[in-house]
Amino acid sequence: MRQYRLIYDTPTRGAWNMAVDEAILSAVIAGDAPPTLRFYGWNPPCLSLGHGQPASDADMNRLHARGWDVVRRPTGGKAILHTDELTYSLALPQNHPLAQGSIVDSYRRISSGLMAGLNLLGATLQADKRADESKIIGAVCFETPSHYEITASDGRKLVGSAQLRRRGGLLQHGTLPLTGDLSRICDALAFPDEEARYNAKNKVLARAITLETALGRTVSWEVVAHVIVQGFIQTFGAEFEVGVLSASERAQAEQIAQSTYTNFIA
Repeated sequence: MRQYRLIYDTPTRGAWNMAVDEAILSAVIAGDAPPTLRFYGWNPPCLSLGHGQPASDADMNRLHARGWDVVRRPTGGKAILHTDELTYSLALPQNHPLAQGSIVDSYRRISSGLMAGLNLLGATLQADKRADESKIIGAVCFETPSHYEITASDGRKLVGSAQLRRRGGLLQHGTLPLTGDLSRICDALAFPDEEARYNAKNKVLARAITLETALGRTVSWEVVAHVIVQGFIQTFGAEFEVGVLSASERAQAEQIAQSTYTNFIA
């Protein structure tokens, strides 16, 4: 259970990224692939909506005008604009030590590895259990941390994660904004008027933070991926072997991308 495949992927479209995560999860559940940690990016920028989020939250005209993609994630949560970030995904069989217990239990374990890695950069971070909220208002993921999501010392959210459980395994993926203007997501969402959009942008900036701001310096995608791997090694005794998608995973990803993700599903 300490053996992991490590995949470094080049930035690509949102539909392919989501399809690859699902294909990897299927291979891990079937026993055809080991537990897999994957790092990737997005090109062009892409708005992802949570599985149950209304499609009306996205402003398609604004997205098209900016050349940004849109995709619906297989996981829950609210909208994220994927750009200038490192994205991770972790696919595990259900009997894996990190997957045991509830979603909150596994969130806590996985966050400890992520945070151990980011601490190597000198970040002062926390990942706590949040007060229960019956309903989260707003369309933006980074407005509100969930249980054991990683925040900076001032409470602003740094890493947004979501989890999918299927019989036999789980997929957790998450986004770590490295730099840039986090309020740009509001340019991809629908608001009743421009005053509401302006207020939403200010709320995002008050509640979310990039790694660059948290550290006071810029850190490259490659360095952040490296320290997260080190965090998993230190925290879980993980052993990594760099790999790639198998031929069957790639074929399944192509099928999933075409059938599920190529056309935005309202």
